[in-house]
Amino acid sequence: METSDLEGRKLQYFSSRGETNDTKMVNAVTSFIDSLMELLSLTSQMMSLGVRVWSLGITLILQLLVLLVALLCICWGLLKCCLYTLRRGEPGYLHVAFFHPYCNAGGGGERVLWCAIRSIQRKYQHVKCYVYTGDTDVTPQEILQKAQQRFGVILPRPVEFIFLQSRMVVEARHYPFLTLLMQSVGSMMLGGEALLKFRPDVYFDTMGYAFTYPLFRYVGGCVVASYTHYPTISTDMFGQVANRVEAHNNRGFIARNTVFSAMKLGYYHLFALMYALGGRCAHLVMVNSTWTHGHITALWGQAHHTHIIYPPCDTEQFKSLSLIPDASKKLKTIVSIGQFRPEKNHPLQLQSLQKLCEILDPADREKVRLVLIGGCRNNEDQQRVEDLKTLALDLGVADKIVWKLNAPFSELLETVQTGTIGLHTMWNEHFGICVVECMAGGLIMVAHDSGGPKMDILMDYEGQKTGYTASDAEMYGQVMKDILEASDAEREAVRTAARSSVDRFSDEQFETSFISASEFIFSSTDVRQ
Repeated sequence: METSDLEGRKLQYFSSRGETNDTKMVNAVTSFIDSLMELLSLTSQMMSLGVRVWSLGITLILQLLVLLVALLCICWGLLKCCLYTLRRGEPGYLHVAFFHPYCNAGGGGERVLWCAIRSIQRKYQHVKCYVYTGDTDVTPQEILQKAQQRFGVILPRPVEFIFLQSRMVVEARHYPFLTLLMQSVGSMMLGGEALLKFRPDVYFDTMGYAFTYPLFRYVGGCVVASYTHYPTISTDMFGQVANRVEAHNNRGFIARNTVFSAMKLGYYHLFALMYALGGRCAHLVMVNSTWTHGHITALWGQAHHTHIIYPPCDTEQFKSLSLIPDASKKLKTIVSIGQFRPEKNHPLQLQSLQKLCEILDPADREKVRLVLIGGCRNNEDQQRVEDLKTLALDLGVADKIVWKLNAPFSELLETVQTGTIGLHTMWNEHFGICVVECMAGGLIMVAHDSGGPKMDILMDYEGQKTGYTASDAEMYGQVMKDILEASDAEREAVRTAARSSVDRFSDEQFETSFISASEFIFSSTDVRQ
């Protein structure tokens, strides 16, 4: 009996214990499911909230864009209204304003400016010409007098100068990094000042500030024309950076670093896109050489209205110089003409002179002189001259160099007449007016094997050489040695061919080509009444 009771209690105990375990398990599962449902519910709420946040964000962004577009349209309308209140020229005339902030510099670009204005004034009586300039330290009379003295250009009628106060915003010295972009942004600011001071009918850029074209075309309502001497950026510059070549526009620390070079290459591609967008706003594009034409059409894509107009060179005045026989010259003079800008690569000229002196006979070496004649625009140019003088001392050729800074035109002519060799070392020179002038003056040219000198100027004439090219100091030195040691008859044959070949670069040929290309702008009968 007792045994049966004991077994019954055991059975009841284990049965209740099993029920307790089952209940706990069920409760645990239920609790887990409830927690999971709460988690799913919370996740759903969060996702719903996220969707609402994203929806709200997108809505706000769209509203801001609409507001921004509306503000831009309002500002555009107000600006256009304000522009009609700006100063304009006398009714009944076509008013043409040339954008040339450095019109008093005295270089080849300035010769194009004054010859272009002279061509227009000779052809069209209904056109009035203006010049936007940043040369605030001189008077209009002094600017015109320098143009006459330096280039022999006398304008048939007066021009009006519009002086700009903010020219410093386009100077490279203010932008040690992102120089091209910052100068281009600065040109838009300078162009804005120009437009606010005078709103022309035709805006003619003769310095290559393509970022100003949209401003004058779409805000100012002007016809936009350009004469481009040199593309602000070119595919050759891409190559320099990609190949990590150190140059005046590719610093050493960038050229030596793969990451920096890749970043700069990306920056160049982005800038080239913006440059192209600006350039495509021009109604008429003129370029000065085959080399420039190739790069501009590749970037801007407007080959159908891009014309090669060779710049005017004073061939007649230089050809009128009588040739002095080499035998009667006391010195063997090498003449370099060009502004003291970094791209002109004057250090290569000093290095070439050193190489020449190393391979010349001692007797000839004593007679060799290098005359550097050119303009200094500002303190930066002056500092470059001082650096060149230091380099000349280091190379041991300081006693063989003659410096002629900002020399008058008469002295330039005399220097060319008494010289033997003309030296030009700029890589990818867009054209090379001084190369043509030296050839017309009787100098035997040695120029860089690239750009305009190679593709347009130093071409054989009737089977005879007109000059020589080189690419480094050793080649320059050897070519100059060969010229100095050639016979008088050999040198005379080169001089004669060179002088005969330069007529295609004369003032008269420029005027004919310029008027022909721009006729549809200036002969328009739609003159503002």
